[in-house]
Amino acid sequence: MNPAAVDDASRYPAEVDVAIVGSGPTGAAYARILSEEAPGFTIAMFEAGPTVSDPPGAHVKNIEDPARRSAAQRASEGPGAGADTVSSPGAVKSGDRRARPGTFLLDDGYAFPGEDGLPVAAMSTNVGGMSAHWTAACPRPGGSERIAFLPDLDELLDEADRLLGVTTDAFDGSPFGAVVRERLAAVVDDDRAPAARVQRMPLAVHRRADGRLVWSGSDVVLGEATRANPDFELHDESLVTRVLVDDAGRAAGVEVRDRRSGETHTVRARAVVVAGDALRTPQLLWASGIRPPALGRYLNDQAQVVFASRIRDAERLAPAAARDQVAAAGALSEQSGVSWVPFTDDVPFHGQIMQLDASPVPLADDDPVVPGSIVGLGLFCAKDLQPDDRVEFAEDATDAYGMPAMRIHYRLTDRDHAVIDRAREEIVRLGAAVGEPIDSRPFTMPPGASLHYQGTTRMGETDDGESVCTPDSELWSAPGVYVAGNGVIPTATACNPTLTSVALAVRGARRIATSLASK
Repeated sequence: MNPAAVDDASRYPAEVDVAIVGSGPTGAAYARILSEEAPGFTIAMFEAGPTVSDPPGAHVKNIEDPARRSAAQRASEGPGAGADTVSSPGAVKSGDRRARPGTFLLDDGYAFPGEDGLPVAAMSTNVGGMSAHWTAACPRPGGSERIAFLPDLDELLDEADRLLGVTTDAFDGSPFGAVVRERLAAVVDDDRAPAARVQRMPLAVHRRADGRLVWSGSDVVLGEATRANPDFELHDESLVTRVLVDDAGRAAGVEVRDRRSGETHTVRARAVVVAGDALRTPQLLWASGIRPPALGRYLNDQAQVVFASRIRDAERLAPAAARDQVAAAGALSEQSGVSWVPFTDDVPFHGQIMQLDASPVPLADDDPVVPGSIVGLGLFCAKDLQPDDRVEFAEDATDAYGMPAMRIHYRLTDRDHAVIDRAREEIVRLGAAVGEPIDSRPFTMPPGASLHYQGTTRMGETDDGESVCTPDSELWSAPGVYVAGNGVIPTATACNPTLTSVALAVRGARRIATSLASK
């Protein structure tokens, strides 16, 4: 196909090889792999939200000025900007229904009588999606978290590491990091395989030559290969309202509404990638009349238990320079780093231990005498997957974007409650190993707090009605339409899902590159 022909009446191309809906890390992964492996393919990426950073898609933590950082977060909150559901100090402890900065909540439809619902199910609308706001944790799945029918999973995860810029040494200079891991290991590592022992958290973070930390967003995933690709275009404030299919049910393009002008345009495409989150990807497919039986089902969140502990003997352990350090506004004090307690099938939760100023969950005020000496502990629990946990869409109501309104049905099973109870006991044990607990009782976050929603466009080995897409992320029911994001993950995971989602996107992008090249 020739380079995209541009309609004079539109800022959009009339036709491309690949249309990508969503600019988060998985949409960016499709653009990057196609730019590297299929030069000459025309690619258009559409994002409903605005550009909030420079370069586009960068993490807001990289914005040094606090006022500009806050402005970028507000611009990402879509219809929630300025709402009373935006987070404030103390919201977690009080149990208020609040969203983290940079995200917004559903106005309604998040819970129904007799169900737990997902009261703090959150989204963001901006170039880069949630990767402009995330904690950048990129652990690998283990045990039953892994997708057994993908023989190339490890190679795909390696590639995801490359795209996200994952490192394990960004916090090696933190004076408390080794102490935290040593104390955790003493109560965790017995009888565990080496890969499942306490270790540094793999993070999509690197350190610049001047010593400053840089957090990866979609900008890192896109990379120079995509930015330098003359056949790639990123269109912000562009809401895709329908995926188009031809008479044979194959991908034909998208309808996109220019949110600046209000006009709607058609962009033809040989392949379409829907790379929204686990709530809005099925929403778009449903609105497009693409409604396989498993669409929206197997919705799962990771129940999250949190705790805070002050590192024992911090004054003695911290070097004088660390005791005197005062963190700049919004910056990390970099004292205790980020540590990882991996999931195992016997211990079905994933542990993330980090200093409070790195955590999105405020549990206590940090120690002014020894910065970084109060750490937050979080355990994420694997869900007991159920097909009736689902997001549905209204025929007669719309959301703030004019798309079908969401209705979430979600219950915690007896097994889920048992795992949460066990996690509460375990996190107290881990907190005591690290130091002195700030509060004797752990806090169980309201459902939806993890932001790790999965399963709604799940991958399957066969078209058995229980999955939405193939092992290459192509819809069983609409060839040439691909799905991306955490919703594709079919397993019950406890670890942060982004690395796995990007790995699956790599596989899908390679499939597009080979399939379109042969036509």
